Amino acid sequence: MSFETVIGIEIHCELKTATKMFSGAPVSFGKEANSCVNEIDLGHPGCLPAVNEKAVELAIRACTATHCEIDPLITFDRKNYYYSDLPKGFQITQQFHPIGSNGYVEIDTENGPKKVRINRIHMEEDTAKQFHYASGTLIDFNRAGTPLIEIVSEADMRNGKEAAAYVEKLRTLLYYLGVSDVRMEEGSMRCDVNVSIRPHGYDGYGVKVEIKNLNSISNVQKAIEAEVARQSDLILHGGVVEQATLRYDEASRKTVMMRKKEGSIDYKYFPEPNIFPIQLEEAWIRSIQEHLGELPDARKKRYMEVCGLSEKDANQLVASKEVSEFYDEVCTYSKEYKLNANWVLTELLAVLNKENLTMAQNPCRADYLGEMILMIKNGEISGKQAKIVFEEIIKGKDPKQVVEEKGMKQMSDAGALLSLIQTVLDQNPQSIEDFKNGKDRAVGYLVGQVMKASRGQANPAMTNQLIQEELKKR
Repeated sequence: MSFETVIGIEIHCELKTATKMFSGAPVSFGKEANSCVNEIDLGHPGCLPAVNEKAVELAIRACTATHCEIDPLITFDRKNYYYSDLPKGFQITQQFHPIGSNGYVEIDTENGPKKVRINRIHMEEDTAKQFHYASGTLIDFNRAGTPLIEIVSEADMRNGKEAAAYVEKLRTLLYYLGVSDVRMEEGSMRCDVNVSIRPHGYDGYGVKVEIKNLNSISNVQKAIEAEVARQSDLILHGGVVEQATLRYDEASRKTVMMRKKEGSIDYKYFPEPNIFPIQLEEAWIRSIQEHLGELPDARKKRYMEVCGLSEKDANQLVASKEVSEFYDEVCTYSKEYKLNANWVLTELLAVLNKENLTMAQNPCRADYLGEMILMIKNGEISGKQAKIVFEEIIKGKDPKQVVEEKGMKQMSDAGALLSLIQTVLDQNPQSIEDFKNGKDRAVGYLVGQVMKASRGQANPAMTNQLIQEELKKR
């Protein structure tokens, strides 16, 4: 029996705001425990929440980029349950009227583009963070009240690769939009995956299990593949899949049981009485939508259609907003788009990786790199010389100054080159004879001799052409 996998994903994403969802306490990461909280975050009696306008703006950005319908009436609800990381005993969320619904994103798959539908995007506050020790559990309330959006997909994905592509697409979108820093390793983007399997051709759904808190895109794919293998093996050996919450263990590469689910929890949702409904002005929503900036898909299309880049290079540039923006800056100084991409994606990234630097620490000036690339294009320096110049650019030196100091400027004057070539030909009669006898490697040898005589300053392409013209005359 063969099975089809059915996958839906819930993503919690921290919004990039200065303060929390319903209080003025600062949003933080890595600060001293319980140093970024106030009375509202801790649920003290008589403290009233106030909605963070910036969080609403960022949620609208996310909804627009994912083609969601936006509800201009903002309302919040209480999700009631007791847990030690929930100081108020309830969480403020948007259960009944999410800000966004009926959206989608398009991902690339082995079978071509595919739309993954988004059921809803809603705003809510985060919980505190627990630390479990042998001696007991400690709680850091710094995270309590941090603004979140939860993005809930439909069950449209059919394998781990599609799920990973979906998470990567959302991660890139949200980062470009400035909605979040999407650092999964820091928990600012957290991923819960629902997985079930069913016989091929069956329209119903199998028993769904949830894999919680996946902290990297690669682990999304690995966890799904491990769980599909577990469920398939269980069913084929006469077992029954039970509804449960699992985690992915990286060491064993297996999903591990956390707890079984006996049914859906009744959270007793009801409207939040301390936050009145807020009617957003259509003009305000439009102003946000009109200033989203260039999104990754549009940027990729521009790179391929305007800059003539390959899909591989365009994808690699778009994958990092900082690299992409640096490339665009280089392109303001040099219109050699393909050459620009080669130097940014190959030479520059190699240096950054070697020195363990981020793009924020990039020592290379865009104008210097653009100027050097034009010098290559104009035949002022060779590609080999450019690598030496690039090493100096990284140290902050002007490429023209480097070329001048090192005496690198290429000899591109036809008259001077021809004089040098004739001298070399006179000194190498055997090579002339070899050429006449059909030995093409003789040209390469002669080019090398001219390069040696010119101390590497002869223009290689021009030298090759002039040598062949002279050889045909002899």
